[in-house]
Amino acid sequence: MKPHRDFLSILDFSSAELDALFVLAERIRSKRYTRKPLAGKALAMIFMKSSTRTRVSFEVGAYDLGGHALFLSPRDIQLGRGEPIKDMARVLTRMSDGIMIRAYSHAHAEELAAYADVPVINGLTDLSHPCQILADLLTVRQFLGSYRGKRIAWVGDGNNMAHSWIEAAQRLKFSLRLACPEKYEPDPVLIATARAEGADVTLVRDPREAVEGCHVVNTDVWASMGQEDESNERIKVFDGFMVDDALMARAHPDAIFLHCLPAHRGEEVAESVLEGPQSRVWAQAENRLHIQKAIMAVLMGDEPLERYMAKATPKKAGKKPVAAKATKKPIKKAAKKPAKKPLRGKLR
Repeated sequence: MKPHRDFLSILDFSSAELDALFVLAERIRSKRYTRKPLAGKALAMIFMKSSTRTRVSFEVGAYDLGGHALFLSPRDIQLGRGEPIKDMARVLTRMSDGIMIRAYSHAHAEELAAYADVPVINGLTDLSHPCQILADLLTVRQFLGSYRGKRIAWVGDGNNMAHSWIEAAQRLKFSLRLACPEKYEPDPVLIATARAEGADVTLVRDPREAVEGCHVVNTDVWASMGQEDESNERIKVFDGFMVDDALMARAHPDAIFLHCLPAHRGEEVAESVLEGPQSRVWAQAENRLHIQKAIMAVLMGDEPLERYMAKATPKKAGKKPVAAKATKKPIKKAAKKPAKKPLRGKLR
């Protein structure tokens, strides 16, 4: 089988590759990318968890790139009747060119990738949500110019979103502050690993401390899918963690608000913030389409990331040798002209 890459975590890409992905995604968003790298190819989409944005963005994205996507829920395939994931992986490998999985357990995504011979993309697991965070960072680039040097605040549960933010901070140059209640913190191993690699990650209890001066404020529902029976308890625990106008006022004047959706107005976010002038949640949702098209183009369509790395690098450094050569020419010519005049005079 042809060698392939999976995308289960943000750490599966280097910082340079992530920058290149953003450049490609921006070309796609601006409609300057017209290739069809998925022509004649199929994406198998396994949904063990339901979704709006994940399904639509992958399905439309595959179509836009010239391919076809198949929606597979446990009710529609033998996985729901006990077929082992490793068996399904080997079957789908022979019938499709890529697999996207949205699952409860991250171990299921890892097992799928271990037995599949085509790219596997993490559409969400209980551990991480890498496609969403890349869409969020694409939104930061879109409205703030860059994520480099920015301070990003996460307010709420230390869930899969928080985990992927930590991994992004490990790869990219921005400061991350997380405000989480006691016993609802992100995985301490992920935080320790990120810090060991130089990531600027801070965990606090007070949302006001996390948001102070930040350029990006983002949150998520307090009870994710599968935690509905904990909703009443979580509402009590997360009292004081709602992102409202007073909390946003502590952020940088040009700060933007992000939410991965769906949102519970009046719980984790106030209606006035979600619908307010600093909210970028609708562009953020749209960017799921663009960044996932970039991911599929690279993993399934053999789009070379190197092509976009050069465009992510400042051009000034490459122009210096050219400029130095150009300055030498007029100096040589100027030196030759006065030298010829006295010689001609002596000959006469």
